[in-house]
Amino acid sequence: MARMHSNGKGSSGSQKPNSQAPPAWSNNDKKEVEELILQLSGEGNSTAAIGTILRDRYAVPDVRLVTGERISQTLIRNNVTITYPEDMMNLMRRALGLIDHLNSNKKDLHNRRQLELCESRIRRLSRYYKKNGIIADSFAYKRDQLRLMVD
Repeated sequence: MARMHSNGKGSSGSQKPNSQAPPAWSNNDKKEVEELILQLSGEGNSTAAIGTILRDRYAVPDVRLVTGERISQTLIRNNVTITYPEDMMNLMRRALGLIDHLNSNKKDLHNRRQLELCESRIRRLSRYYKKNGIIADSFAYKRDQLRLMVD
């Protein structure tokens, strides 16, 4: 897939090994892994952080091979809700950082453009998530209310 706001094709990058079963040395107990996911989520970790912690501390290289579903699907099944999806929240945090930077550096035209691009990504993601029912239809990105949404 092509990059959204540049001329690059975006084809390079590492890929996971194509395996159907978890390695023999890894933690293969499905119930224990689900409990760890719920515990780490309760501590306030994002899904990406949960995956990294499981990989580094608990010898679970790929949660999907053990449980058969993604970390976010496990959280949804156990009624652990989040207000905004992780990718959208990361974009909103980035936009907030750019806004703070532009408040102290008024003439920074390059970062003003980056803020416009970041906000367009947020709006595009919000349309997608509204269409799929992941966020409320009443959600609207507003720059002045962004700090309240990010918390």
